Amino acid sequence: MEKRLLLLSNSTNPGEEYFAWPAAHIKDFLGESVKKILFIPYAGVTISWDEYFKAVGSQLGNFGYEAVSIHQIEKVDGFLNNYDAIAIGGGNTFQLANLLQKNNLIEPIREAVEKGMPYMGWSAGSNITCPTIMTTNDMPIVEPESFKGLNLIPFQINPHYTEGTIGDI
Repeated sequence: MEKRLLLLSNSTNPGEEYFAWPAAHIKDFLGESVKKILFIPYAGVTISWDEYFKAVGSQLGNFGYEAVSIHQIEKVDGFLNNYDAIAIGGGNTFQLANLLQKNNLIEPIREAVEKGMPYMGWSAGSNITCPTIMTTNDMPIVEPESFKGLNLIPFQINPHYTEGTIGDI
């Protein structure tokens, strides 16, 4: 089955409502067949996961989708079968990789997406789709077991890359 990924650099622009700029892309990507989305807030480090989920879940709800946060559910074998899509938010990629690894979620997520489950990520959630997390701009606030990512795409990306330079180099 064909993989379906929507990889965003960011979820919002300064002064805009959450998910304002990518709203049309999200709705087009998820379509009408997706009803229930598993949100993974593990990259969030400046707000609580409950606050993060409230922001994401509210906007996805406005788009007509039900969102559930992974930190609020019991994880048992096959739990991903209860969802139509996966969304992984931004924050710190090292923290995200660390918690995905510690919770043994790398392989189940990769396998679900390989089998056709839609995957939406932004910032760290986009970076983790690479073979490794070694192109992140994030500070290494924790040391994950490895720097391996989900390996959903066969190349490295940097969601926040810019060609701009500062001063004379």
